[in-house]
Amino acid sequence: MWSIPGCPNLREDLVSRFPASRLLTALAIGGLAVLGLDAPANATEESRMYQVVPAPVSVAPDRHGGGFELTRDTVIGASRGARGVGEFLAGVLRPSTGYRLPVVTNRPGGINLTLGYVSPRLGTEGYELTVDRRGVTVRARTSAGLFSGVQTLRQLLPGRVESRTKQRGPWAVPAGRIVDYPRFAYRGAMLDVARHFFTPVEVKRYIDQIALYKINRLHLHLADDQGWRIQIDGWPRLTEIGASTEVGGGPGGYYTKAQFRDLVSYAAARNITIVPEIDMPGHTNAALASYAELNCDGVAPPLYTGTDVGFSSLCIDKEITYTFVRDVINQLAELTPGPFLHIGGDEAHSTTEPDFIKFFDRVFPMVEATGKRAVGWHEYLKATPPTSAVGQFWGTEPSNDLVTEAAAAGHKILLSPANKAYIDQKYDENTPLGLSWAGFTEVDDAYDWNPGAYVENLPVSAVLGVEAPLWSETLENSDNIEFMAFPRLPAIAELGWSPWSTHNWASFRTRLAAQGPRWESMGVDFYRSPQIPW
Repeated sequence: MWSIPGCPNLREDLVSRFPASRLLTALAIGGLAVLGLDAPANATEESRMYQVVPAPVSVAPDRHGGGFELTRDTVIGASRGARGVGEFLAGVLRPSTGYRLPVVTNRPGGINLTLGYVSPRLGTEGYELTVDRRGVTVRARTSAGLFSGVQTLRQLLPGRVESRTKQRGPWAVPAGRIVDYPRFAYRGAMLDVARHFFTPVEVKRYIDQIALYKINRLHLHLADDQGWRIQIDGWPRLTEIGASTEVGGGPGGYYTKAQFRDLVSYAAARNITIVPEIDMPGHTNAALASYAELNCDGVAPPLYTGTDVGFSSLCIDKEITYTFVRDVINQLAELTPGPFLHIGGDEAHSTTEPDFIKFFDRVFPMVEATGKRAVGWHEYLKATPPTSAVGQFWGTEPSNDLVTEAAAAGHKILLSPANKAYIDQKYDENTPLGLSWAGFTEVDDAYDWNPGAYVENLPVSAVLGVEAPLWSETLENSDNIEFMAFPRLPAIAELGWSPWSTHNWASFRTRLAAQGPRWESMGVDFYRSPQIPW
């Protein structure tokens, strides 16, 4: 038997309108929203169990045991190896609650973060979260799993807990149990810092925002025709000249090696691995303008501040090209402890196909020599990459022979279909930012596709994961980033994390609406899509 206070006839009404199997599904994966109904306004605390984004694998609320409330006496217990996650959680909760929330060795009561045995199906990023009157326990095999559980715990608290200033409580966590783990290993966001430069502070802000939705990769597009954004020793003009501008003629900028290492560390503390990209052999005008010798005619082109693509190419037959590329790859590999280096390969319209293949056949061994796995836009699969190399699909049609043939040969594929996952595309014809070459992309467009079955003849076993690219031709600051990323980024995050059995638009739009007050407390300048019942 179950009921919701203030709604004594709700159970009988639902039983009379829906079959038992559908009611059980609704309670398991999304509450009343799955049935196209709104939850009663006075059921908000319990319903937070059903408002988590991405949707957990299993949610079992305890309607009889009573939840836990944070107080000024609450402590955060952390087992050995879990203290970093504990300090992260305390850093989120202290400003809004005003509580000390010391991080101590595990003890009964309070919030406990425990590393230990969990079911093998949870893998390295899964977790178990249990709440009763005595406290909250998050248990996982690894600190990455604990971090995932902490992101869910944040969403079980009122949205105002995300505020950076003290707020009024109470700080209640609903009772129950969540068991959760990701569908795909790679759940990425991409930020183009080349078309417009974003400072380390702005990048960190985006890292904090995407971490809440269990994104675990941040792909940084570090170079393009409009700007070069990373210090490379031995090639100082890349930053002296190539970094000096951006789309529209602004001042541009770049990251020193120390700043980039700091970004890598900051992201790693939030279970996010940085994936650096230097696009090549096209999209290279900033490098060509910096070094005349990289051009076939030995003449440096002018810096470029427009938005056209496909007009630049490294000189394939010059040996200095490969000296340059090797230096860049080696130094990026040294800066990046993660397993991936992205080497571009898209829109190389000024490079002939034989030259394109010749170029990558020389570059792939350079990446392998660093111990990294190459990632590239799916066009680079035309060359002969090692089977460890990942192809990133960005097409707009669900059929691509190059991708399916590569998968059949053993390659993993990262999915970013432009008409679904490119979150720089306009929401509709009235969107003041973004582009529209791939079509308008509302929230339902971003959500309503299955990565495991989207590309024809591509088996789910070949899918590494999903990524939401955010190109910055029209974006100049954090407000612009947030307006385009939210609420669509959480849609892509759910596709990457949640089992397909939980996929339901009615549930998602209701859960997404519940994120609105949280984003307001975080200061996120999100787009209030008319599709979402904010």
